[in-house]
Amino acid sequence: MTWRRFASFDRSVRLLMVNQLAINTGFYMLMPYLAGHLSDGLGLAAWTVGLVLGVRNLSQQGLFLLGGALADRLGYRPVIIAGCLLRTVAFALLGVADALPALVAASAMTGFAGALFNPAVRAYLAHDSGERRIEAFALFNVFYQTGILAGPMIGLALLSVDFRLVCAVAAAVFGVLTLLQLLALPPCGARATGGAGGPAGWRAVVANRPFLLFSAAMAGSYVLSFQVYLALPLLLGDAGAVGSLFVVSALVAIAGQLRITDWARRRWSGPQAVVRGLALMAVAFLPLVPAGAAPSGAARVAAVLVCTALLAAGTALTYPFEMDTVVALSRERLVATHYGLYNTVAGIGVTLGNLLVGALVGAGSSALAGTALFLLGAACAVAVGALSRTGRLTASGAAAGRR
Repeated sequence: MTWRRFASFDRSVRLLMVNQLAINTGFYMLMPYLAGHLSDGLGLAAWTVGLVLGVRNLSQQGLFLLGGALADRLGYRPVIIAGCLLRTVAFALLGVADALPALVAASAMTGFAGALFNPAVRAYLAHDSGERRIEAFALFNVFYQTGILAGPMIGLALLSVDFRLVCAVAAAVFGVLTLLQLLALPPCGARATGGAGGPAGWRAVVANRPFLLFSAAMAGSYVLSFQVYLALPLLLGDAGAVGSLFVVSALVAIAGQLRITDWARRRWSGPQAVVRGLALMAVAFLPLVPAGAAPSGAARVAAVLVCTALLAAGTALTYPFEMDTVVALSRERLVATHYGLYNTVAGIGVTLGNLLVGALVGAGSSALAGTALFLLGAACAVAVGALSRTGRLTASGAAAGRR
């Protein structure tokens, strides 16, 4: 079914999906092992490791809006190509650099590259898939998750030889992507982007009140999703078991994404599917409440894996309809800039939410952390439901919100 769906899309859409598979494979091939290389391989202090990793996150989250605006001004294709080329250089530099300034520069380039191609790829996919946007984003997530699953395993095999080999192969992946898109990715020009980006575009997006409300309501969902990297590994404690989280999460999405999306489209509108997906993501954290007091390690592992599976299913239900709603609220103008601001709001939410969750888990209050995350997800579902009932999650609602 996945192959038939993939083959039924235009060449540009197929290439964007393969592009995302390779992007995630190359990224996750290297990044999970970067901290170990910096601390053990180069002997850097812990605060220095945190600085290098933090710069990557800050440069990506902080520059999403700029990346989206550039895509709307210049067209999606050149910005995607520039992002892949920049990450090629950054990953190659990470393999040879041992001085802090060079490492910080490479980390910043890695983040900025993501800020360039992430909004552009999604906007391009939304444009060229047309009326099949929801289906395209569902299939896109299958490729996305496959890259997350494959990347760390390939990286681990290469790491047994040398970290520099990991960097070289990851850089080569992005180098090939750059060349492939130069040769095969069709242009998607200014007319498709819906208008020029830049300050004028930023003002237009910020004036879109229904979009801002939806972005704020959805920010909490990204806090929930991020717990696969924060709270759930901390609760497991065993480094060997942490890998199972990513395997479970990816397999649920790969095996279930298209079936979940098809099932939801037959029953609900886009906003209704988002609300139910958020509710499922909230419920996913309830098993952590009794697990916090469980004396058995096996009981805690089981609760964490159940949470992971439900969280992945809720994300699979939410994601295609969420991406489609952003396009609808943009009225198909300045779509990349809308995605850029949307990602920035999500990044701010993740940063603030993780401070609280990290403090609760670090203090041994896993039951309280599970309760807090459930309440956050429930609040997101209620907020999106309220926006839907008042008609703000439609193109006409977005137009009214601008007046």
